[in-house]
Amino acid sequence: MASAAEQLAANFNVGSFAKATELKKRIWFTLGALIIYRLGTYIPVPGVDATVMGQLLAQNQGGILGMFNMFSGGALGRMTVFALNIMPYISASIIVQLMSTALPSLEALKKEGEQGRKKLNEYTRYLTVLIAVFQAYGIAIGLETMRTATGAAAVVHPGVFFLVSCVITLVGGTMFLMWLGEQITSRGVGNGISLIIFAGIVANLPQAMMSLFQLGYTGARSPVFVPLFLLLAAATITFIVFMEQAQRRVVIQYPKRQMGQRMFGGDSTHMPLKVNTAGVIPPIFASSVLLVPATVSGFMNGKNMPHWLSFLGDALGQGQPLYLFIYAAMIVFFSYFYAAVTFNPPETADNLRKQGGFIPGIRPGAATATYFDKILTRLTTIGAAYMVLVCLLPQILISRYNVPFYFGGTSLIIIVSVTIDTVTQVQSHLVAHQYQGLMKRSRGGRKQRISRR
Repeated sequence: MASAAEQLAANFNVGSFAKATELKKRIWFTLGALIIYRLGTYIPVPGVDATVMGQLLAQNQGGILGMFNMFSGGALGRMTVFALNIMPYISASIIVQLMSTALPSLEALKKEGEQGRKKLNEYTRYLTVLIAVFQAYGIAIGLETMRTATGAAAVVHPGVFFLVSCVITLVGGTMFLMWLGEQITSRGVGNGISLIIFAGIVANLPQAMMSLFQLGYTGARSPVFVPLFLLLAAATITFIVFMEQAQRRVVIQYPKRQMGQRMFGGDSTHMPLKVNTAGVIPPIFASSVLLVPATVSGFMNGKNMPHWLSFLGDALGQGQPLYLFIYAAMIVFFSYFYAAVTFNPPETADNLRKQGGFIPGIRPGAATATYFDKILTRLTTIGAAYMVLVCLLPQILISRYNVPFYFGGTSLIIIVSVTIDTVTQVQSHLVAHQYQGLMKRSRGGRKQRISRR
């Protein structure tokens, strides 16, 4: 008689997806929410000249404006209601996560389970509003001072009314996206916040592909360049998939326990530790910090600019040796820093000891914490080297060969990570649906045997 797992594998096909009505509802809800998000990226902020904004974005594509415009799916370049996108929420989440390791009160909330998590989410929402208000006010002030090389102003009627309406519109758009992301997470498939960023990047990929093909069509690049670049992009994506799924499995053993005349425990399992523990956070942080000087110098257009700022902006331009060196160093630093924040070896070792588990050959307690710390350091070293390689190669291509910004290492890592996570969740829903079907058939067969008796 085949086991339940074998029956599940035999029945796992396209037909099982057609029967999973709950999964289909979740997928349709996710697609509908993402369509609403994309529609919002075309609703402009009142009082902003879209033509002038397009010219300003073209002048500052290499700066932080270009990177955040990529994450917002073009909403920042068009200055729409979703111009801030979900970035304030991500910043607030990272800040709360970092503070929860430094402040004892927030650290105690993390250990309170579901109630503590809800309280931390509440603090994150409040901090999101503050960050969004600060960023929206800065953008509104900046818009009033922005002018193209011909002197055209970005704001039609500057003043207090524009400042207030712009701040309210941008903050409201961010809060709506935060709510929409939470709805996708709870009622859809995948992580809602990640899917919103993913949708913004993917939506502009067709335009980026057309720009790439146009380089070869117009003769700006060799005809061999485009197919070679596509092969390199495919190889890079394959490498990212391999590294994102790579993990070190630490064997955990649980001792046997006797309760009455029965033996319990004695099982062996493993604790998976990802090679890229920090995820996509290090390159995002490093890019944001390094692109600020270039962006400031681009906005000032050389007028009344200090000599040191002009020199710094040129030295930290994309593809410059100093930029590449500092970029790699900051990726390594943030990789170790964020890995240390997200994984606590002493706490993990203590929880393992309380559950009665141990690593074969390693004493519980301090020795286990040291062992975890040693493994985490080695994994983070490999993960940081992987991110440096993936992020530096596209930066060189962007600066040397004018490749579209959407082929950068950060965007590729986000696309691959979100795709893997979403597909994994879809498979989990299908597996759960199959198990429910097996359990129903098993209960039905049992009832039939009982009725026959």
